[in-house]
Amino acid sequence: MAPQTKSAAGKKPAKVTHKYTINASQPTNDKIFDPSAFATFLQTKIKVDGRTGNLGDSVTVTDLKDGKIEVVAHREFSGRYLKYLTKKFLKKQQLRDWLRVVSTSKGVYELRFYNVVGEGEDEDEE
Repeated sequence: MAPQTKSAAGKKPAKVTHKYTINASQPTNDKIFDPSAFATFLQTKIKVDGRTGNLGDSVTVTDLKDGKIEVVAHREFSGRYLKYLTKKFLKKQQLRDWLRVVSTSKGVYELRFYNVVGEGEDEDEE
C-alpha cells in the first residue's frame, strides 16, 4: 500500500513550509525601487483560497531591509506565482523595461538590470 498524506486515523497531514526571498538590493541601492512599497503590494495581492488580502497566519511577507523581501508560506505556494506578482509590480511602477526577475537558486529570486552594454557597438560597425 502506498503512503498517503492523510492516515486512516484522520490525523492532519504534515505542515508544509515554503520560504522565498526576493533580493532587490541592487535597484534599491540605486534608489529606483522601493522594497517597502513592494512588500505592501505583495500583502494586498497574494491570493489565499482564491481571495486577495486573505493572508491570515498561512502567509507572511517581511521586509528584511537592504532591499530583501521574505515570503514564508505554511501551505502550498508557488515560486512562479511570486515571480508573476513581482513582474506585475515592476510593470505598474514602469520599471519592467530596466529590471528582470531571475531565479538564482531554489526559493531565491533576484532583480537585475538588463545588460545593454554591447548593443550600441554592433550598430556602429555596419
